[in-house]
Amino acid sequence: MRSAGLRRTRRISRASAAALVTALALTSLASCGTSSSKDDDSSSSSKGSSDPSAPLDPKTKVTISIDCMPPAAKAAELREWKEDIKTFNEKYPNVTINGKSTPGQCNEPPRFTAMLKGKSQPDVFYAYFSDLQQVLDNDGAEDISAYVNDKTVPALKDIQPQVVDVARKDGKLYGLPTSNYTMGLMINRKLFKQAGLDPNTPPATWDEVRAAAKKIAGLGKGISGYGEYSAGNNGGWHFAATQFGLGGEIVDASGKKAAFNNETGKQVLQQLHDMRWEDDSMGKTQLLKWGDLQKQIASDKLGMFLAAPDDIAYMVQQLGASYETFGLGPIPGAKGTLFGGNNYLIKKGSSPDQIKAAIAWLNFKNLTPGKGQFDWARTKADKLPVGLPQPNFFLGESKTKDDAARAQNATMPVENFKAFMDNPVPGKAEPPKAQEIYKILDNAMSGVLTNKNADIDKLLSTAEQQVNQVLANQ
Repeated sequence: MRSAGLRRTRRISRASAAALVTALALTSLASCGTSSSKDDDSSSSSKGSSDPSAPLDPKTKVTISIDCMPPAAKAAELREWKEDIKTFNEKYPNVTINGKSTPGQCNEPPRFTAMLKGKSQPDVFYAYFSDLQQVLDNDGAEDISAYVNDKTVPALKDIQPQVVDVARKDGKLYGLPTSNYTMGLMINRKLFKQAGLDPNTPPATWDEVRAAAKKIAGLGKGISGYGEYSAGNNGGWHFAATQFGLGGEIVDASGKKAAFNNETGKQVLQQLHDMRWEDDSMGKTQLLKWGDLQKQIASDKLGMFLAAPDDIAYMVQQLGASYETFGLGPIPGAKGTLFGGNNYLIKKGSSPDQIKAAIAWLNFKNLTPGKGQFDWARTKADKLPVGLPQPNFFLGESKTKDDAARAQNATMPVENFKAFMDNPVPGKAEPPKAQEIYKILDNAMSGVLTNKNADIDKLLSTAEQQVNQVLANQ
């Protein structure tokens, strides 16, 4: 969550980082390297320009270690990684890139924390957007502000400011993005058609969601119209996303006080309560966590749930579903949505040449339309998915170029995501102490979904007190 854990595929910290681990494309790239620059003899033999704002001199000899190299099990992705290094070395023949790969989830929270405390991260290391404060608390990353500009990262002006700024603290920049996501409304197009609904126009308000959910549940056969999490920190994660969609917040501007015990917070819980108990459109099985709703919608037993785009790739690749089954629209309310993603940071103590080499590689691999991860023709040729609206952080000319190439090489019906793509919603970052807050809000979500007589005011008041205690201990 993607930060609420995972999606932290991504999504993540998408609610429970441990949960997101299991599957998404984003998580398949997460960081787990354990090599340091000292271990890899990363000192420069020949030095480049002393001006930090100047691009890397192609003659500079330097070695950098970097994590998130695809494992052998991901043969196509690993082949692309090696191809990209070969292409990069055509311009920078004296840069050696030592890729690090570990089975399983790279950015597993306990391992990531131990890595930071032990100062054993690679020279260039992968992190969730929500990890910056933990990295800085461990003095783990270099300030790269002086090194990043339109000469070293030509597409910088076309990257959404919020996606760059998430790696900024007190005016200093510590990382560059590799992927991002925003939450939307995932729908099962087959069930929409069977219920007489238009799958090309997903519900845009919660009243419309409720009406559609009743029609879909009316199909019978154990089908639920709408699904929601309420366990594993995922319930709190989705409470935050829903609150953002309605224009609410989780914490106030100071980041030190809860801001959800209000009419918006009550609406979030009341609408779930009413769909669950008055409409019977959410099914009787609750206390669901990440992975449960994906299985339901992939097997045509669920009409809708909140999700990030990379859930689609997971459901097709891991659950055997078809891309044609799914559609995606903006989050109901559309006043804001939870966003998250991943970036690369550069280890504290790295030399200027290592920093320049890292930025040159990250620019080529992750931030250039038509190159690296955005070489959609190659991705299609390697039989990997093309067409999901993720990563989706470009603006201007870069966006125009990338959108055209993505559509031209699409391996799925991209028109099914048109409502999502044509109606972008402003993203909001996760709150401080996100996982602790989400765990608390799980109780409010499970309360209304498992107890017909739940006291919503009391649930919110209790959660508010507990979150304020968490925030007070920052």
